[in-house]
Amino acid sequence: MAKDAEKSTWKDTIWNPSTREFCGRTASSWGLILLFYLVFYIFLAGMFCLTMYVMLQTLDDHKPTWQDRLSTPGMMIRPRGDTMEINTHNTESWDMYIKTLDNFLSSYNNSLQAEKNDKCPPDQYFIQADSGDVKNNPKRSCQFNRSLLQECSGLDDHTYGYQAGKPCIIIKLNRVIGMLPGKDGKAPFVTCGAKKEDSDKIGVVAYYPEKGAFNLMYYPYYGKKAQVNYSQPLVAIKFLNITLNEDINIECRTNYIPPGSERDKFAGKVSFKLRINTKQ
Repeated sequence: MAKDAEKSTWKDTIWNPSTREFCGRTASSWGLILLFYLVFYIFLAGMFCLTMYVMLQTLDDHKPTWQDRLSTPGMMIRPRGDTMEINTHNTESWDMYIKTLDNFLSSYNNSLQAEKNDKCPPDQYFIQADSGDVKNNPKRSCQFNRSLLQECSGLDDHTYGYQAGKPCIIIKLNRVIGMLPGKDGKAPFVTCGAKKEDSDKIGVVAYYPEKGAFNLMYYPYYGKKAQVNYSQPLVAIKFLNITLNEDINIECRTNYIPPGSERDKFAGKVSFKLRINTKQ
C-alpha cells in the first residue's frame, strides 16, 4: 500500500487528473507564463534592433566614425623581409625579389594609371570636400606612374640593380584616412642611413622620385570605399656603392609626418639588414 501511494504521488507531480495540473500548473497558468516570456523576449529583441538601428545611423559607409589607429603611419618595404642577402653571381638569390617587385609595381604601370587616375597639380593637397550632406563620392585619385621611380622602375633594368650589386628597395607609407603630412608646404620625405656601427659602410644612396618625397597631391586619403582607385605614392632607394660581403644594418625614416606615439617606437620608420655577396 505504501509503495502504491508513493507511486501515485510521483505521478501526480507530473500530471494530476483531479486538479488537471501538469507539473504543478494548470493550462491557463502555463499559457500566461508562456505569454509573459514571449512578450518579454519580443521586447528584448525589439530593444536590440532599435539600438542597432540608432547606432548604424551614426556610421558613414565611406569613412570610419572613430579612428583608434596611431596618427603616424607605419612604413613598409618591398621586397619584404628583415634580412636581405643576395649574391651577384647567383641569380636564384635575388630572382624572388625581382618577381616581388614586378608584381608589386604592375598596378603602377603608366598606361593603367592614365586609365584609372587623374593628372593632379603637384605640391598641393588634393582636397575633395563634401557639399554639406551631399557626399562627393567616389573621389578621384592622382596618378603615380611607375616611371617616376626611374632607375628603380624596372622599365630599363629588369633586375632593379640586383644583378649589379646595386639593389633597389621600394618604400611606402601605410594609409591613414584624413592625414595631411608635410610641414610649411614641404612634402614628407624619406631618409635612409646605416645604424651607428655600420655608418661608414652604406655608401651613396639614390632616391626616386627626387629627394625621396611623397608629393602632397596624394593626400589626404579618403578611404578604400570613397577612393576606390587610390594609388599609394612610393619612394625607391638604390644603394650605389654599399660595402660588399658584410652585413649592414639600415634604417629608413619619414620626415614631416605627424609625430609618433611613445607606444610605438617604430612608427614612421623601418629597419632591415642587407648583405651583398660577390664571392662565388
